[in-house]
Amino acid sequence: MKAVRYSSFGGPEVLELVDLPDPHPGPGQVRIAVRAAGVNPSDWKKRRGLMDPELPGTLGHEAAGVVDELGPGVTDVSVGDRVFGFTAEEGAQAERAVLSHYAPVPPSLGFADVAAMPAALETATRALDQLGVQSGSTVLVNGASGSVGSAAVQLAVARGARVIGTAGPANQEYLGSLGAEPVVYGDGLVERVRALAPDGVDLALDVAGSGVLPELIGLTGGADRVITVADFAGAQAHGVRFSRGDAGRALHVLGEIGELIDSGRFSLPAVRTFPLADVAEAHRAGERGRVREKLVLLVG
Repeated sequence: MKAVRYSSFGGPEVLELVDLPDPHPGPGQVRIAVRAAGVNPSDWKKRRGLMDPELPGTLGHEAAGVVDELGPGVTDVSVGDRVFGFTAEEGAQAERAVLSHYAPVPPSLGFADVAAMPAALETATRALDQLGVQSGSTVLVNGASGSVGSAAVQLAVARGARVIGTAGPANQEYLGSLGAEPVVYGDGLVERVRALAPDGVDLALDVAGSGVLPELIGLTGGADRVITVADFAGAQAHGVRFSRGDAGRALHVLGEIGELIDSGRFSLPAVRTFPLADVAEAHRAGERGRVREKLVLLVG
């Protein structure tokens, strides 16, 4: 099968499309003929040598496609079903991939629509679960217009929470469309939030990593009411929990998101697609930043 690989660390030019053996699923896993695979910041961090020292390396943790082989014990899907989810290891950016956690692609959506959503969905849901967001909560999401932030806003609203979201001036209307009460980040943030919620907020989620953890602690009344997914150093300095997947992943969201999408309570972000062979260009687009669209590689 064709797969994306790099044999040295560096810029997008080190990426190549090579022939690798087909993978096979283990117990509880499925293999898919990949139709679309997500591209994320972790991919270019790996390619630069910032995350994993091993060479050669393959890329991609999330994909969507058609089941073509079942692992032992799998009874919830059949060969030919459309699914999306997380790969067992790396290597989603390939013609075939093994998924360890998966769910049906909602009938109204295509492969590219959902291929790049699992990581953002899981990260947002895990943080909301750890915060204990529920109906009646007032939640501040710092950095609410990106893929994780916009997912967190919509998932919190779906739980019945009141959500205040921070973003730049250009994204205020977008946040409102997601169900958040938008505020502009930067100097004066605390005053702007208190104008909407005079008594502060119950909980806060930092997705932006923009150095505002002290302000979030002040607005919520305690470090135990704040979680960050983006500011590891700040979390250590201020006693805030840093949410990470090795503490338990919120994989239940994969099976729940279809109903939220079909009922109109969750809107997927726009997608920008590239052929698998143009993976280097997808990396360049992502590294340039300022991209709200999810980046997706089309396979086959």
